[in-house]
Formats: sequence, structure tokens, C-alpha cells
Amino acid sequence: MYAVIKTGGKQYKVAAGEKLKVEQIPADIGSEITIDQVLAVGAGDSIKFGAPLVEGAKVLVTVVSHGRHEKVTIFKMRRRKHYQKRQGHRQNYTEIQVVSINA
Repeated sequence: MYAVIKTGGKQYKVAAGEKLKVEQIPADIGSEITIDQVLAVGAGDSIKFGAPLVEGAKVLVTVVSHGRHEKVTIFKMRRRKHYQKRQGHRQNYTEIQVVSINA
């Protein structure tokens, strides 16, 4: 069984037991979170789509850790104008593990 969830403005396809890194969620390590923004649920050949959300579907996840992604380098340049700008950014993330999918 799998589900398509929405968190942090992004969509993820998840299955029970999977670990994934999502946008930072303000929760303690080890705590359980219920994600109720489920866009689709599938098992085998049957798929149930929501309009926009599947009614009564929830995904239970556990917070494994918090951290920061690798650095993304931004470089802007205008040729022949003597303009160069360098920036860097590290985005925070929360690593979660999917415990169960209730549809």
C-alpha cells in the first residue's frame, strides 16, 4: 500500500517503513505526527484519488531527526558589467519514517 501526501508545499509518494526528508516540521525527535493531507491512496491495482484530498485517509509518521541539506551555491553574473554575486544556502529538513497508512 502506498499514498501520495502533501507536506511543506511538496508532494511525496510514501509506503509503510520508508524514510524520507521533508521540509522542516516543528516537532520533537521521536514524536508521532499524523499527516491528513493525503492526495491519493493505492494498493495493488486499485487507486483512490481525492478531490483534492482523500476523505478519512491519514498517514502516521515518526520524526527520526532534524538536519540541514548540502549547500546550494547561487552565482549571478552580468557579462561586461563588472558584476558578480555569490550566495549560498542550506535548507533545514526533518527526516521522517512512515509507520502506517490508514485509508
